[in-house]
Amino acid sequence: MSTTEQGVQELAKKLGARLLMKGLRLATAESCTGGWIAKVLTDIAGSSDWFEAAVVSYSNESKKHFLKVPDGVLLDHGAVSENTVIAMQQGLFLETRADAGISVSGIAGPGGGSEEKPVGTVWIAVGMRDQMVHTQKFLFEGERDQVRLQAVEASLKALLELVERG
Repeated sequence: MSTTEQGVQELAKKLGARLLMKGLRLATAESCTGGWIAKVLTDIAGSSDWFEAAVVSYSNESKKHFLKVPDGVLLDHGAVSENTVIAMQQGLFLETRADAGISVSGIAGPGGGSEEKPVGTVWIAVGMRDQMVHTQKFLFEGERDQVRLQAVEASLKALLELVERG
């Protein structure tokens, strides 16, 4: 089944309803999705009741400045890595009042890929403040916007599953 914008919007509404029901506030740290997660969430009327903030940290410098990602993490592992999305998540919780977080970094293409990290490689982290961060690596296929939309969908699904598990 292919990812659609309408499907992502429905997923965002479901996540927003769960966050509201549980009294949780969400923040996002986005790189390859460029704020698309925040956009679909804030398209929902009333999202200010559960959406706290978004940081679009596209460059390594912005990851370091706004999310306090350590130089060593970026140098040793690269921007598209499990270590980096974990650090982005930790930075979100340092810099916002959010209870829940989504962090995403990847290579949407068409360039920028390598043998080790091909185009479509995306790392996603979701978590709750003061709890373990859950990470997952994806290898999405398609054009740039398709990769980005799949990353948005996977991010929303991952946090929804975590929130529903309690």
